[in-house]
Amino acid sequence: MTDTYNVRLEPVGVEFEVEEDETVLDAAFRQGIALPHGCKEGQCSACKCVQLDGESEMMKYSTFALNDMEKDSGHILMCRTLAYSDLEIELLNFDEELLSKSIPVKQFSGKIVDFHNLTHDIRGVQIELDAPLKFWAGQYVDITVKTEMGEEITRSFSMANPPSKTQNLGFIIKKYPDGRFSNELDDGGIKVGVDVKIEGPYGMCFRRDNRQGPVILVGAGSGMSPVWSILNDQISSGEDRPIYFFYGARSQDDLFKLDEIDALTTAHSNVEFIPVLSHADDDASWTGERGFVHECVDTRLKALGIDGDGDVYACGPPPMIDALTPVLFMHDFDTDRIFYDKFTPTSGSSGH
Repeated sequence: MTDTYNVRLEPVGVEFEVEEDETVLDAAFRQGIALPHGCKEGQCSACKCVQLDGESEMMKYSTFALNDMEKDSGHILMCRTLAYSDLEIELLNFDEELLSKSIPVKQFSGKIVDFHNLTHDIRGVQIELDAPLKFWAGQYVDITVKTEMGEEITRSFSMANPPSKTQNLGFIIKKYPDGRFSNELDDGGIKVGVDVKIEGPYGMCFRRDNRQGPVILVGAGSGMSPVWSILNDQISSGEDRPIYFFYGARSQDDLFKLDEIDALTTAHSNVEFIPVLSHADDDASWTGERGFVHECVDTRLKALGIDGDGDVYACGPPPMIDALTPVLFMHDFDTDRIFYDKFTPTSGSSGH
């Protein structure tokens, strides 16, 4: 019989049960309690907190996420912690809105029903589920699929569709040189019609309701996926807020969804699309912004006089996020108005 322990979270006073063979974070997800998290693999430190009481053990994790000094002072990573008694935990970072909008993590079955090229290294994938998935715009799921050779692959991808579409999910996926999922799609190891398992939703970078000020969206590469979901959900909300949509790419060949974006901006005057090309110095036909996307965000925020006003949703590779962070702080954005999703090829919301 599996032992079950009680976990109490301070200072919010939330309690839930954890079984001996599951992590604290997984137990919270199972019971619909959305706690701070990122990679779910002990790599990013988003779920770091302090264990005040009880006995536990942590599975393998990165010392970049939790160093030895922190561990010795009682800090733990909830995504790697197994309970051996009742636990009392102090959350270092918690979001009241995140807790109030918790959606229990569930498992779903489905099929890949479409796969197509969006650019030379960006793919579009459609999955039909057997039951509706409730999620917030900007969240992601874990997708597990078995290849033609029998290899089981699990990767995390953000939904590109708005939450109003609950059973036909769209994903925008970047092809990495060593990306098993995307390469199997390209090489025929994963075919249209294959069965998939979906688990989710996950992620803290989701659209917040009833806020003031502009909505600033910043994406690059497959960061278009959650940004596209947030953009369409924001438009559907009926909130009258200006939306500035920055998208960073290398060249014009790396831009996609341009017809759909043009239709959106034509129909909604409050939406402005600002594509930024980093490798277009020799492209005389390009009349838009040049340079890196974070530089353009900085310049445009200065021109608009936006200092700490509104919400920022930034999704893309770590270098983009790392470069954008000091820009936003220089413009006086508080941390509770900035929402990030870093896409890496190995962990967390990884397979984006």
